[in-house]
Amino acid sequence: MNWILLIIAGLFEVGFASCLGKAKETTGMISTYWMVGFFVCLSISMVLLYKATQVLPIGTAYAVWTGVGAVGTVLVGILIFKEPATFWRIFFLSTLIASIIGLKFVSSH
Repeated sequence: MNWILLIIAGLFEVGFASCLGKAKETTGMISTYWMVGFFVCLSISMVLLYKATQVLPIGTAYAVWTGVGAVGTVLVGILIFKEPATFWRIFFLSTLIASIIGLKFVSSH
């Protein structure tokens, strides 16, 4: 269950990073709405990360949380913000995913 909470926390990290990207692209009240989304996603992400670290080792949990957030944010950047999907970006994204999976398998919890 804690691994699921950790992955959900990472997905909310993607949410708050994406909201920052959208807030940067907008102005006025629309930008304010994106910033509210940022703070909501940030809060949920932190609470879930905290809950997961009550059982999982902090080093592993933090690495997985940031990894899920990084992978998700890069994918959102490519798919939504039209950032380049170069060979090297995809290659290193793949190694990051492999590292996250590896941490799960070597974790004692």
